[in-house]
Amino acid sequence: MFVLVASLSPVAAEDKTITVFAAASMKNALDEVDAAYTARTGVKFSVSYAASSVLARQIEQGAPADVFVSADTDWMDYAISKKTINEPTRVNLLGNSIVLIAPKDSRLDNVPIGQGFDLAKLAGDGRIATGDVKSVPVGKYAKAALTSLGAWQAAEPKFAMAESVRAALTLVARGEANLGIVYSTDAKVEPGVKIVGTFPADSHPPIIYPVAATATAKGDTSDYLAFLRSTAAKTILEKYGFKFLISPST
Repeated sequence: MFVLVASLSPVAAEDKTITVFAAASMKNALDEVDAAYTARTGVKFSVSYAASSVLARQIEQGAPADVFVSADTDWMDYAISKKTINEPTRVNLLGNSIVLIAPKDSRLDNVPIGQGFDLAKLAGDGRIATGDVKSVPVGKYAKAALTSLGAWQAAEPKFAMAESVRAALTLVARGEANLGIVYSTDAKVEPGVKIVGTFPADSHPPIIYPVAATATAKGDTSDYLAFLRSTAAKTILEKYGFKFLISPST
C-alpha cells in the first residue's frame, strides 16, 4: 500500500497546478485573480505571459498549457483551427480600450483623437511604441484605429514595434519612445506613463479577450474557468479597468 501511495503522490501534486498561457496585458489583474483562487482552493498556478500570437503558436507546438487567454478573437480562432482548444469551453470574457500614452513628464496632455489627427507630428523626432502590427493584438488594434482615422500612413515610419504590449509600455516609461499605444489597463498599472488620449471605440474592431481550456487541459481546469466567470473575479478584473462582457455565473 505504501508503494502505491508513493507512486501516486507526484501525480496528485502535479494536478494541483494549473498552467495558464495569458496575454501580457492580463498580468497584474490575472495574478490577483489567481491568488484569490489559490486562497480558496489551494490550487497553484504556472503562468506564462506573452503576446497572444506567441502563446497560440507555443500551444500549437505542444507546450503544456491548461488555459489560454487571448487579447483578441483572431488568435483564439487560430488555436481552435489547429485543434488545440476545447472549443465548447470558450467564453468571450473581457473587453478593453486602447489609449495614447506618453512618459509621465511629457508636456503633452489631453490629445483629441479623431478623424485626421496628426500622430506623426505629435511624435516629433521620437518614436511611437506599440505591439507588432502584424501579429500582436494591441498593434493590430492600433493600426486599424490609425488607418480608420487617416493617421497611419504618415505615422508608420515612426513606429517601434514591440514583442508585446508590456514591452511597448516599458519603452514609453523609460522615455525611449515619445508616445505609445497600449490598452488602458496597461497604462493604469505603469506609474512611468500617463494617458494623453483615448481612441474612439468605433475606430477599431471591438477589443475582446476570449478564454478557453486547451484540448489537453487537466480535469479540474473547468472549476478555474468557472471562477473566472464569477462575481469575485469580475470585481478584481473591473478594478484593473477591464470590462466584464458576460453576466457573472456566481
